Amino acid sequence: MHPQTAAALRLQRRSPLTIDNLPAVRESMRAATLDEVGPGPSVPVTDVPGGRRYGDGGPGVIVYAHGGGWALGDLDTHDGLCRTLSDATGCTVLSVDYRRPPEHPYPAALDDVTRAIATVRGEGRPIVVAGDSAGGHLAAAAARRERDAGRALAAQVLICPVVSPAMDYPPLDEYGLHRDEMRFFWDVYAPVRTHADLDLLAADLRGLPPAIVISAGLDILGPEADRYAEALLAAGVPTTAVRYAGLPHNFPRKLAVFDAARAAIAQIAALLPSLLD
Repeated sequence: MHPQTAAALRLQRRSPLTIDNLPAVRESMRAATLDEVGPGPSVPVTDVPGGRRYGDGGPGVIVYAHGGGWALGDLDTHDGLCRTLSDATGCTVLSVDYRRPPEHPYPAALDDVTRAIATVRGEGRPIVVAGDSAGGHLAAAAARRERDAGRALAAQVLICPVVSPAMDYPPLDEYGLHRDEMRFFWDVYAPVRTHADLDLLAADLRGLPPAIVISAGLDILGPEADRYAEALLAAGVPTTAVRYAGLPHNFPRKLAVFDAARAAIAQIAALLPSLLD
């Protein structure tokens, strides 16, 4: 275990997730954002219909889906991360204010990410779809939708993504994300999980855009993220996959806690230019 992981676990407060206490859990995530993420760098920021834009111009547009088990997280919990991503890559980042379950179950969030991609197509720049955790699942599913519609994307960036509703997780619950939480998230997002959008490993992956996949060694989602990267490669999709040992789920968001968070963002920034050409 990385020493910063141990320190972060000592500070962690966990409340059981239920429908009744979901508003309180959402608020606790927002309240912890400044301590976990920090303010992020100063970049141009504009609230727009359906989201928030970071940066002005640049070599491409990153359409970003925030994490939080589909049901948590919002524009503010990921503000510092999106600022950092825009600053590091030089790209415009469009953070999507997608509808959340249980108020709006599948496919509302995915429809919103797909709609956000459509809004930036007229800008004439390469488009990258990206996201962390459940947002990584939305990004990967949106990339497949775009491929099926014949609309090219430059790349997909998946940070500690949710991959499969099978929930075949290793015994790493004590390091952060817990399997009971993932069961809650899947149940509110997609009570019926038969649609091809939901199980990324069961999908046809041929012809998808090049992928960058970041996973964490102490994350219950780490093995399925690694399996997805291997499946992409097997399908002929150019893929760079990096597993950060000793770190917990979604460490790249917690820029104020983990030094490796900035390393992961720097790695994404170093890899993107060749995909945007």
